[in-house]
Amino acid sequence: MAKAKRRRVKTPPLLYERTQAVLKKIASRVDEVLVTYWTSTSGSVCDNDVMALQDLLQDLGPQRRLTLLVKSDGGSGMAALRMVHLLRQYTRRLTVLAPLNCASAATMLALGADRIGMGPLSYLTAVDTSLEHDLSPVDHTNNLVAVSNDEVERVIRLWKESAGRSAGVNPYQELYKYLHPLVIGALDRASSLSLMLCREILGYHMKDKAKADRISRQLNSSYPAHQYPITSREARRLGLSVFDLDAQTDELLQELNLIYSEMGQRAITDFDELNHHDNEITNILEGRALQVFYQVEKDWHYRKEERRWVPMNDVSAWYRARRKDGRVVKTKFHIR
Repeated sequence: MAKAKRRRVKTPPLLYERTQAVLKKIASRVDEVLVTYWTSTSGSVCDNDVMALQDLLQDLGPQRRLTLLVKSDGGSGMAALRMVHLLRQYTRRLTVLAPLNCASAATMLALGADRIGMGPLSYLTAVDTSLEHDLSPVDHTNNLVAVSNDEVERVIRLWKESAGRSAGVNPYQELYKYLHPLVIGALDRASSLSLMLCREILGYHMKDKAKADRISRQLNSSYPAHQYPITSREARRLGLSVFDLDAQTDELLQELNLIYSEMGQRAITDFDELNHHDNEITNILEGRALQVFYQVEKDWHYRKEERRWVPMNDVSAWYRARRKDGRVVKTKFHIR
């Protein structure tokens, strides 16, 4: 690894000044205090995001109305519940702007809003459960495969539909040859958890329990694919309070996403064919005069005997960025 010390390590750009300028324009259009929550394709909704959001909200203080921009492919539903609970401590009226992908656990987060703003590129998704269990199958690179509860149920249903050709054979007995029974048990428990989370989150503003239950069940089991795009039209059919983003606001939101995407570009420094350094901003939360983000920074080494990449020298951390004495200052934010 001697070459690693001599080679300049690439870093992603910090674009605080540009994001703050666009944030100010969006806030003036929505006429509410604005907070953003953005994750790259490498990031996810997680418990540490709750602490980062708390830092932003403490800086802003309680607000009568609050708007949250959400762009994410999902992550932990329990973290989404915690974020909704936290947001409700700081505001009585919450609006979510979802100009792009607001998927899975991010959809759960959007369910906690009194209303959801959506545009031409917006979509929510189903929240059916998939998970990587310690006993899950592995792929060709020896990494665990995410298994979905819907996939397991469809296999069982198809088996029962063709029971005439396989009479006397228990479908689970055959399935256990490929999928550990504890994985199936964990999936069933996770599916029940997903339903409970949706009901709980909707309960923060939806008094009709029957309606909340119906929406929760539809999001958990009515769509044939986890990534099925629930557009504004379908979201209204579900019973969610959705409004259309005006063209200028949507354009500014798209501009902000492009700046965040530039910050979130993956900066890879190759040392040799078996070693490289990864430097990437994956999660960004931002409010007035404060940006909080998570930066992945570690080496990767390919172990030939195991046929997989393993991380080394991991110094990934959360950071704060704000203007101080006329310049942008980046400081480490210790979250564990």
